[in-house]
Amino acid sequence: MSKSTITIDVEMDEKRMPETIIWNATDNISAKAQKSKAMMLSFWDGEEKTALRIDLWTKTMMVDEMADFFYQTMMTMADTYGRATNHAEIVNDMKKFAHEFYHKFREKQLKENKA
Repeated sequence: MSKSTITIDVEMDEKRMPETIIWNATDNISAKAQKSKAMMLSFWDGEEKTALRIDLWTKTMMVDEMADFFYQTMMTMADTYGRATNHAEIVNDMKKFAHEFYHKFREKQLKENKA
């Protein structure tokens, strides 16, 4: 059996706000730590039937970057759900919601920029 270790280092300011997120994995091809502005990490507790999550973003993460991040995350979650279940109709619904979310964000951003 093989094993991979993922490390996440979060540097915080005096108010404990993340300033830098750096992650690396032992099987990372580049073997170089990767910088990130945001992360979402979820674990499933099978005994408690609950999701355990860590959501962090740095002070430099812009709102439009957060919208892109959420959109891409929702799309990949839909793909993962599809591979796990073969429920194509539900996957399509999830992707449709992601597209609607992103479209509404863009409309809101355009209105705010005009004001």
